[in-house]
This record gives sequence, C-alpha cells and structure tokens, in this order.
Amino acid sequence: MLSSPPATSSSSSLASHRVTSDPRHVTMETYWREVQSIEEEKEGEEEDEEKSMDEVELEEVWLTEAGLSSLVTGLSEEEAPLPPAEALLSTLTRQQVATVKKRLDNYNETLRKRNRQPIRDVRDIFTQPDHDSADRSPSPPPPHAESQPSRYHTTTKTIRRNTHRVRPTLPAFFFEDELPGHPHTRSPTLSPSPPHTLLQPGSQSRRADWLLRDSPYSEGVANHKLGSACWDCLCFHGDDNSDMPFLPVAPSHGLTWADDLSLCDLARLSFFAHIELSTFLLALGIQTKHTRLLCRRTQVGGVFGVPLNSLLENDSKKFPGVKVPVIFQKLLCILEQTGLHTEGILRVPGSAARLKYLRRELDRCVGGFDWSAVQQVDAAGLLKLFIRELPIPLLTHTHLSTYRSVLGISSVVHQVQALQLLTLLLPEAHRETLRALLVFLRKVVSHQDQNRMSLWNVSIVMAPNLFTWRHRGNKRSVTRQREEMEEAVGGAHLIQLMITHQDLLWTVPTFLLSQVRQLNQVSNQKQFSLKTKKLLRRKDKNQITELCEGLIRVHAPLHPKVSMAIQLDGQMRAKDVTSRFECENSPVLHLYEVGGNICERRLHPDCVLLDTYRVNPRCDWLVKP
Repeated sequence: MLSSPPATSSSSSLASHRVTSDPRHVTMETYWREVQSIEEEKEGEEEDEEKSMDEVELEEVWLTEAGLSSLVTGLSEEEAPLPPAEALLSTLTRQQVATVKKRLDNYNETLRKRNRQPIRDVRDIFTQPDHDSADRSPSPPPPHAESQPSRYHTTTKTIRRNTHRVRPTLPAFFFEDELPGHPHTRSPTLSPSPPHTLLQPGSQSRRADWLLRDSPYSEGVANHKLGSACWDCLCFHGDDNSDMPFLPVAPSHGLTWADDLSLCDLARLSFFAHIELSTFLLALGIQTKHTRLLCRRTQVGGVFGVPLNSLLENDSKKFPGVKVPVIFQKLLCILEQTGLHTEGILRVPGSAARLKYLRRELDRCVGGFDWSAVQQVDAAGLLKLFIRELPIPLLTHTHLSTYRSVLGISSVVHQVQALQLLTLLLPEAHRETLRALLVFLRKVVSHQDQNRMSLWNVSIVMAPNLFTWRHRGNKRSVTRQREEMEEAVGGAHLIQLMITHQDLLWTVPTFLLSQVRQLNQVSNQKQFSLKTKKLLRRKDKNQITELCEGLIRVHAPLHPKVSMAIQLDGQMRAKDVTSRFECENSPVLHLYEVGGNICERRLHPDCVLLDTYRVNPRCDWLVKP
C-alpha cells in the first residue's frame, strides 16, 4: 500500500514541500487544486449522508449478490431468482464454500443475538466436503455424464425457509458518425488493443497467463499460505512495475470479454465473481465493509445528476443499442479532437461561472445546444462534473469501499486480479462508461510529450472525481491531513492501475467461465435428460448428422445460405466460418455458441472451434452481426 508523508498545517503546503525525492508528489498540488474546485462548487449544498449497514443487512446484500437470496427470503424455488441455490453451491470450490458458510454463520448468529429465528443452521445446508476433491478447480462436466461424485461441495437437503420473517419491506444536435469510437463498438477482429495504443509506445508488456488457469485466484493464495508456491508470486516476485501493462492471453477456445456473453450468463458470472472476490480478499487478509447512502440528489430531467440507465434509455430512442450516454461520448469526442495535444488537458481548470452556465444550458435544451462554442477546457470541466454528479457513482456505492480496500494488497499482480473481479461486477452501463473513460485517458497519456500529462498526472486529477471527495471542513487535524494524503495517493494509484491494465479488466478468466458453464449444466440437467429421451424416440436425418464427431451445422438465419454443415479440424477458427457467409456490403459477422452449457457466447475470431466443440458439444452454432 502506498504510504503518505507526514502532514503539515496546510494541504497545499503538504503537497509542495514534502517528499520531493518522489516525482509523483510534485503533482500533488494539482490534486489539491482539483479538490478545492470541487469544494467551491459544493459550497452551500447539503452533503449526502452515509451510514454503515448493520450486520443483517450486510449479509443479506452479500448473499443476494452471490445469487443466494433464496437462503434469506421466503420465496419458493419457483419464485426465487435462477439459478437454484443448491445448484450454485454445488459448483463452488472448497475456499468459496468456506466463504459462503462464514457469511451464513454470521447472518444466523446476528439473528440469534436479536432474539429472532434463524433461517436455517448452516450445518443443515452444507454437507462436509471431500477435501481431496474439493481442492480441484472447476471445469465444465462432460455433457453425457451424470452428477459428479464429490468433486465439488454438494448439498443434500432441500433448504427450508422461514416464511414468517418480516423484511423491510437525444434530439438531433449531432449526427451518429460524430460519436467517438469507443470499445462498445467492436472492431471486426474483436481483438485487444494493439501494442501501439498502450501507455508507452514500444514498451514491454507482461503476459497475464493466469487467465489460462482453471484454478481461482483464491486457491493460489490459499496454497501460498499453506507453504506451497503461489504461481503469481513466483512469476512476478519483486515485480512492482505497475507502469508495465498486463495483457490478456487467449486460450485455444477463445478469449471472452464481458460483453461477449448474454445477460443470463453475465448474471451468473457476477455471482461467481462476487463470491470469488470475497474469498480472494479474505485469503489476502483484507476486510471490506459495505456502506449505503441514505440520501442522494437525483435530477429528473436534463443530463447532469441523472442515473446512467435513465440516460441510456432516452438515448436509445435515437441511437438503438447505445451503451455509453451520448452526452458522455460527445464530451470525449471534443476532447479527443481538440485537447490531446493541449498542455494541461484535464488539469487546467476553466471558469466556474462558465461551467455553471454550460451545465444549465445542457440540462435545459440538450437537443438544441450549440457545441461549437464549447472549448477543450469547458469539455474537460463538464466531463469531470458529469462523473461527480452521477447519483450512483461510476464505481457504484456497493463496490466503492471495496476498490479502496484493494490498496491493502501488497502485490501489484493481486491488486490487478482484484480490480478485474470488481470490474466484472459493475452493472453494464457503469462498466461500459468506465471503459470509454479509461480508453480516453490512455489516449491522453499516449500524447504526454505534447500535453505534459503523464500517467500519474492524469491519475491524480481524476482521483477526486472517481473516488467521491467529501467536504471535511476548514479545520483539519494532523491526523485528518495524513488520511487525506493517503486517500489522494491511494485513489490515484488505483486509477493508474486501471488505465495501465484496462485490456485485462474486461476479460473473463477461464475459471469463472468454467463455473458458469457448470452451473448451466447442473441447472439444466433434468431438462437435458428429458430432451435426450425425446431425441432417441425420433431420429431424423439432420439429427443423426449432428451426432457425428466434429461435424457441426452452422445456422445463419439472416443470410441467404441459411445453414451449412462443416467438418471441424484442429486448424479451423471462427473467422474461417464467418468468411464463408460474408458478401459485399454485408455487416461484420460473428460466430456464436448457443445452448448446451452456455446461454450465448460471441466467439473470438481466432477461437479454435474444435476446442470449443469439445467444451460444449451440445451447443448450436449461429452466425449473425
């Protein structure tokens, strides 16, 4: 964790007179200027009140985010959100099971202290795991196999619930082609950003080989504590160069980004990412605490102070499929066109009075707003204001405190892994908007020779905007100043990590995708058995063909060819199949695996289809834009 220097009587003097040997602290004056401008803007406004959750609420929220809400509600299995709790629990590793048991124990113990009836004793929910087999990492079960014997921790009893428990209850102001290119508009190759777009042109990068492993991050840390070797510690021991990016490494069955998955698979992915993140942080000795806001200003109309989902709902009427608010994209577009070569972009403050005027005009008539009068310094101020005014912070109330707790991790590689899990937990609108912001910030850093905005400069300016700064009053004690300095340096460090390793943040690790596949398999096992019986009774020619080893039928309902039978070999890739359906002036086509042990996954063009077929032989193959 980054430590702070001793505090002085003034925040600005502290930033300018201490630790001059560290070039990072030279830019701390910029941080305090940014904080001062935020405080001046908030002057006279009521602060949002923050309160910690009590233990029952904390555990209820955790279990709900883990997909186990049926354990703390009176819903039946049919009414409870899918997947069933028992199916999800059966796919967890030993360390993940221990985390869930700890949460349930704490939940029931808190109810007992309040003289309330516990939902169920945790020992009635979990059986004793087979430790030899539970240590093994998850992988999709064979499609024709019956239930796996004690590979994962399984439940044997139906979960009873206490049903008596009472619980609290854009108009055309610019054309679409004027929008900047952001990652949600996927390139034809669906490939990661090329090396020349990274932070330091020509610099080396590190392979994130842990993406290829089937073992969760928490298991590597647990083995390390037991005296075994931690793979990540061995590979990156003493390597604290956070300026050198980790780049995703694609497995043979294809690299998967979060937006390659269907909403159903994404929801199930978030359950496992949530459980794994808690297990991972506990293994590292990091404690987290959820907080909630009792009141937060939300604007009904306009664009500032409006939730991202509301903005996207309005924007989608004119731009169907938009994933980042149009106002946000427009501000980034202006900055990219006029500010990348401007010295002090994002750092130089504009006129506060003009910023208020522009905000009022945008909220009043965004459709008829004259963008030609907006200069680079105005766009930078509006961009930061937009982020600060979000009713739900860009990193969300739920996860903001967890982001800060990542600073307690001593290893940079484990910090990056935790940030990756956190990013996968963000709601889609927040994840895509954060991605657009990080892509832009990387572009700013790539032009630092002209704009004098290094990676640390950019991070220190954005820190008080992403990690919500709260007014502390004019009188600050020495202890309070030290805490503020730690908050400043820590927030900037997190943003620096996210900018540097952003290509990794949206990537789904192999072990998480394997757990999603297994959960789908377990949840649909009965349906698969019924369908198999029907198929055995009526075999037509097409069905017999589909059962041949390595022979698939690719469907293209929007294409004149409709379908095509293809014999797979070890060299055939997804792009080889889509090229057979391409024609002149046709949109970019992608190959999807649909069904089997996945709802829907867009395949990487370099994905080896035979490996995907072996992982999910029951899937259908679909070509579409």
